[in-house]
Amino acid sequence: MNPSILAHESPQGAVQHLSFRVRQARYALPIELVREIIEYGQITTVPMMPGFIHGVINLRGNVVPVLDLAARFGFERTEAGNRTCIVIIELNLDDAQQNIGLVVDAVDAVLDIEPGDVEQAPAFGAGIRTDFIAGMARDERGFTIVLDVRRVLSLDDILQLALAQQAG
Repeated sequence: MNPSILAHESPQGAVQHLSFRVRQARYALPIELVREIIEYGQITTVPMMPGFIHGVINLRGNVVPVLDLAARFGFERTEAGNRTCIVIIELNLDDAQQNIGLVVDAVDAVLDIEPGDVEQAPAFGAGIRTDFIAGMARDERGFTIVLDVRRVLSLDDILQLALAQQAG
């Protein structure tokens, strides 16, 4: 487990994460990365982008690239439903802040995850590449896959997202 993933601790020692669903599986990201959650809306496609990049959106005058997590994990692209939304995260890349939208099937809740409740990712069976997984959090509802967003957005992917932002 990468200790930097568990950086935002609540008073009890638990770390807050935003949980969401992609293809019926539960995933989570550290809440400190999340800037806002918006309704799935008009996305402008950008030619010559990988299939997991939906395009860009205009967020209060800023161009924000949008990545489809389902497609990134190797599933079919997300068909927007009534609970589909875009989670806007902010990453610090090369000393610059980059907002990125992540398409998810539904947002669940904010979870307080105790570091002791996080296990190493299994070598197989999670349904996505194991290098995308920071750990598996267990609670009364089962497992939540805690994502390592920097691995999900590899350097090549981030470069493509930056190109999409410039093209928008």
